[in-house]
Amino acid sequence: MFHTGKKKNETAIENHFNQKLILPMILGSILNPINSSIMSVALIPIGQAFHVPPSQTAWLVAALYLATAIGQPVVGKLIDLFGPRPLFLTATSLVGISSFIAIFAPDFWWLVAARILLGLGTCAGYPASMYLIRSEAERTGEASPGSILATLGIASQTIAVIGPALGGVLIGAGGWKSIFIVNIPLSLACILLGYFRFPKAPPEAVEGKKLLAIDFTGIALFGITLTSLLLFLMHPSLSKIAFLIVAGIAGAIFAATELKMKKPFIDIRVFSGNIPLVLTYARGLLSGLVAYSFIYGFPQWLEDGRGLSASSGGLLMLPMSLTAIAVTRVTGKSPAIRLKLIAGSIVQFIAVSLLLFTHHTTSVVLIAFIVLLLGIPQGLLNLGNQNAVYYQANPKQIGASAGLLRTFMYLGAILASAANGLFLKSGANTPGIHHIGLFCGGVTLLLILITVLDHSLSIVNDKAGVKR
Repeated sequence: MFHTGKKKNETAIENHFNQKLILPMILGSILNPINSSIMSVALIPIGQAFHVPPSQTAWLVAALYLATAIGQPVVGKLIDLFGPRPLFLTATSLVGISSFIAIFAPDFWWLVAARILLGLGTCAGYPASMYLIRSEAERTGEASPGSILATLGIASQTIAVIGPALGGVLIGAGGWKSIFIVNIPLSLACILLGYFRFPKAPPEAVEGKKLLAIDFTGIALFGITLTSLLLFLMHPSLSKIAFLIVAGIAGAIFAATELKMKKPFIDIRVFSGNIPLVLTYARGLLSGLVAYSFIYGFPQWLEDGRGLSASSGGLLMLPMSLTAIAVTRVTGKSPAIRLKLIAGSIVQFIAVSLLLFTHHTTSVVLIAFIVLLLGIPQGLLNLGNQNAVYYQANPKQIGASAGLLRTFMYLGAILASAANGLFLKSGANTPGIHHIGLFCGGVTLLLILITVLDHSLSIVNDKAGVKR
């Protein structure tokens, strides 16, 4: 680890977390959630601008998450090798570049390409933050990062759920391109703050580290597997079965290759030896699948099925942010990780079940209640899984492990985009949102089962300081 120590006379900083790191950590960590959630209310306007249906605009969601699912573990490993600063600066620069491409995109597929580049640009914020938290904990001797993790959780979750409201306001004021314009000042702020505040790696720490340490074969096979699977799931049919076969073959070769690699892209051996971490990743995937199915599907229904404008639909998603902020603030410092995960899963099931009672004349009050209720699992599940990874992962692989949690959440988002494309194939109408509700209910039941039966969470609670 690269320590961020200061001069000896700076005793106040020596013994506490370096507060100058917090702002760039927050800005870097919110780049992905803001670009994820803000797109939810832009899908209908973009589809109208480029004359493409909801089943095709789903690629704008899938493209970003495909890039992040592949890029997040790579960037996490590079951060473990070279430190957070160079990767953070490079990635946040891509955010600004991709936004310029999107603004001037001549057709829909140029926009999809920009979203891929944007996804790669958002990969560094979270693993860089987790790396710095661990590094600062070692430097200061303060082992518990609860308050910093809570701050990052509040920032990420707040942005994720406030994104639709912000997107609605931006689109109402300046059209769909405004959701990309907002990235430019964010990118510049990250570059400047990262350059001046993130610690430089000492020369001896970087010496001997080579890109050959990265498993490019594994990366390629993982990318082929995900891309082929997505191509099938977006339009499942017998004519697309070849993509599913390619995904299966590439996945099998990927698993066999990774088992033989000394430094694999995704260490499957670690998975087999660390079942608690595997279960946490599974919860991340399932919670991400439900969250993103709702975040991208519900606003489209509000606009098409309920007949609201993008700005009104976005504002109706705002109660989710208020609930998530309150829940995260109240529970952020609590070490009761297992309770957070169980409670969040149960409330999520209740909330998605209410989608079955919506129709084209559903009152705004019921809509707001559903959205508000879904803010509770938004606040509990992501923070609970994030805390669990911190205590379950190998300390020397914290950057890669944190990146993998995000990767599994992105896999959930990829599956969500495919599900929404399937359920909203004939339009974002009421039958479509009912199908999404049934689907999310089934997924949440599986999430509850995995969480309740996972006795390893009691050990995590002990490490976190929960008194029995």
